[in-house]
Amino acid sequence: MKHSHGHRALKLAGVALALVAGAAHAQPYPAKPVRIIVPFAPGGGTDTIARTLAQKLTEAWGTTVIVENRPGAGGLIGFQSVLSAPADGYTLGLGTISTLAIIPLTQAKPRYDPLKDYSAVTLISTVPYLLAAHPSLPTRNLAEFVKFARGKPGQISYGTPGYATGIHLTAEYLSSVTGIKMIHVPYKGDAPALVDLFAGQISTAVFTTIVTGQHVRSGRIRGIAMLTAKRTRDLPDVPTAREAGYAIESQSWQGISVRAGTPPDIVRKLNTDIVRVLNNPDVRNGIEAQGNTVSPGTPEEFERFIAAEIAKWRGVIASAGIKID
Repeated sequence: MKHSHGHRALKLAGVALALVAGAAHAQPYPAKPVRIIVPFAPGGGTDTIARTLAQKLTEAWGTTVIVENRPGAGGLIGFQSVLSAPADGYTLGLGTISTLAIIPLTQAKPRYDPLKDYSAVTLISTVPYLLAAHPSLPTRNLAEFVKFARGKPGQISYGTPGYATGIHLTAEYLSSVTGIKMIHVPYKGDAPALVDLFAGQISTAVFTTIVTGQHVRSGRIRGIAMLTAKRTRDLPDVPTAREAGYAIESQSWQGISVRAGTPPDIVRKLNTDIVRVLNNPDVRNGIEAQGNTVSPGTPEEFERFIAAEIAKWRGVIASAGIKID
C-alpha cells in the first residue's frame, strides 16, 4: 500500500515539475535581449531604421533590443547568420530586396530559400531608387545620360553596395533597357560608394533616395532619374525614367524576418508590436523624412510581396543576362 502511495507522490511531483518547467518556458516573450541583425555596415539607411526600431521596441518591452551589424557579400553573410540562431524569436533579420529576393536568384547553389527558410514578420518600408551622377558629368536627365554613355561604352563606372544587390540588378536592368554598357564597381555598403562618388572616383551610382536625398538637394551629386512611376515629394525636381521614355521601375524595400519554425504566437507578437512602432506618428515621420514610404502589414502580406519580387527579378536576371555564380 505504502509503495503505491509513494509512487503516486512521485507522479504528482513529476506533474508539478512539468508545470514549473512549462511556466518557465511560457515566460512572456521577450524574456531576454533580442538581436536585430543588420547585414550592412553602420550608417546606411537600413541601419538607421533598425536602430529606431530597436530603441522603440526596447521602450515597449522593457527588454534590450540590440542592433548587430554583420556586413559582407551584399547582405548575404549577416542575413544567413539568422539561420544559425535558434528559431525562438530572439534573433530577427532585417531583410531587404537583396537578401530576400535577389541574392538567392543569382547563385547557382542558393545558400537559403527566402520563403522556406525564413518566416516573414512584416514589410517595414519601400524606398525609390535614383540614378545619381558626379556633377562633372555633362548630363542632366536620363535622355542626355543615355546619349553620353552610348558614346563611351565601357568607360562609365557605377558603384553599388555589393554584387547581386538590388542596386546592382537595378543598374543592370537600366543598362539593358537603355542599351548602354557601364563598368560595375562593387563596394561593401552604401557609405564607401557614396564617398567615392563625391570624390569623382566613380561617375555614377544607383542609390536609394534615403542615401542621396540631402546630397542631391545640396548639389553635391546630381539626380539624373527617379526609377519610380511618379516623381517623389522629397526630390520633386528629379525627373523619372518614364519621362525620358523608359519603362523602368525599381524600388528598394526592407522588412523583418525570423528563422522558419519560430512559434507562430511569437511571429504574431513581433508583427503586432513592430507594426505598432511603425505606425507611431513620430517614427513614421522620421522614417519617411528620409525618403521611405512606411508600409507595414501582416506576415501573409509580406510573404506574398516577397514572392512577387522574386518573380520580377527572376525575369530581369534572365533578360539582362546577369551571370549566376
